[in-house]
Amino acid sequence: MGFFSRKNHFPVDGKTVLLTGGSQGMGRGLGKLLAQKGANVIIVARDVKKLQAALEYISAAAAKPKTQRFHCISADLTSAAENVRVLTEATAWNNGQMPEIVWANAGASHPALFLDTSIETMRQQMEVNYWAATYLAHATLKAWLYPSTKTSTSSSSSTTTSSAAAAGASSAKRPALPTRHFILTSSSIAFCNVAGYGAYGAAKAGLRSLADSLRSELNLYNGARRSSSTATGPPPAPYDVQIHAIYPGTILSPGHENEQKTKHAVTTLLEESDPRQSEDEVAGAAVRGLERGEYMVATNWLGQLMRVAAMQGSPRDNVVWDTVVGGVANLAWLFIGPDMEAKVWNWGKKNGMPKPTW
Repeated sequence: MGFFSRKNHFPVDGKTVLLTGGSQGMGRGLGKLLAQKGANVIIVARDVKKLQAALEYISAAAAKPKTQRFHCISADLTSAAENVRVLTEATAWNNGQMPEIVWANAGASHPALFLDTSIETMRQQMEVNYWAATYLAHATLKAWLYPSTKTSTSSSSSTTTSSAAAAGASSAKRPALPTRHFILTSSSIAFCNVAGYGAYGAAKAGLRSLADSLRSELNLYNGARRSSSTATGPPPAPYDVQIHAIYPGTILSPGHENEQKTKHAVTTLLEESDPRQSEDEVAGAAVRGLERGEYMVATNWLGQLMRVAAMQGSPRDNVVWDTVVGGVANLAWLFIGPDMEAKVWNWGKKNGMPKPTW
């Protein structure tokens, strides 16, 4: 999107947002902010008590208390079937309509040296941080792109049994309905992993790659919606679908406090100068990036530096900015990279072999 564009590319007023990981931390901050902006919010997490407390907190921030609606669903999102159930329940609660925005925000980090991390924990980190989001993306995109229920507007409705030719002709130039948004919360560690985040960083890097792939694939469906051809399959959904990925850094939250229980001292050393954000600050930065129309949203200055230095083949949000800053960042990493390597090496030289915890 244009660097100086003032258009809001992520309007949420009156829309329904399904938000996983919404009971605490960044998710709770996002729920509050979305409520302040007029959205109907459904939060998903495992702990029922935390969900109910968060729902009360989020609904109290509603911009239009008389018309906005709020709901919570308890689920274990590491199960593919549970993700389908969550979408089914959310759709039923939302008057038979799929939420217009789905945000896969659930995740948890268990930082530890690689050899101190059990195989079971590594698998759990992939389940919680990669597979839960992937299951939700798979179920959501199927429901959006091949809808089995009516998709209504104030003046008309479209169903999957409509004539493909009519659907193609009516939507050949512009979206018939507002764009759907699927959002993945990754981590700035996906750009440059460091000692102590082997399992977590690998999962979050997987989400970055998944986002790139989905962004590419969705061009197929968004392009098909503008086609008048009826030869290749069912009629397209009457809206575009966009993918976004969010890359937060350190968030001061209950999850961050829990991380300290297993984090190795060398990881703490590497992070000591990192910027820290509250749940409200990281939520605000994420939503502002979406409103600017960004695909890859880093929530602080360090994440932005890491993003532009590690973009490789990922799409650019702004060609000029990302190219110029990317060049500067690549030069900076000539010094930052060796400094980080030296910190780990010097820690080993000073403290000797880490004591195994297995």
